[in-house]
Amino acid sequence: MTLDKESIIAAIKAKVVEIAATLDCDASDITAEEILPATGAIDSAGLLDLIAWFEAKYGLRIATEEFTIDNLGSMEMMANFLLKRKGLL
Repeated sequence: MTLDKESIIAAIKAKVVEIAATLDCDASDITAEEILPATGAIDSAGLLDLIAWFEAKYGLRIATEEFTIDNLGSMEMMANFLLKRKGLL
């Protein structure tokens, strides 16, 4: 698995689009910088699904205090959070 920012963002976006599709939303135009909850493309259950997928895919456990907009608010923030946790940023 490649852990570069662009690959991580692409994987997260694919998952966001998949989750949004289950809610009859098209999330294909969401940018990496947009705050995901503010887009309306995924609901709170979808957000939890995304975080669970993120943890499983990248083999990390996110502590309760790390569940913040600064860490997980956008696809870019999620990628940066992962790279920092893996010591690559």
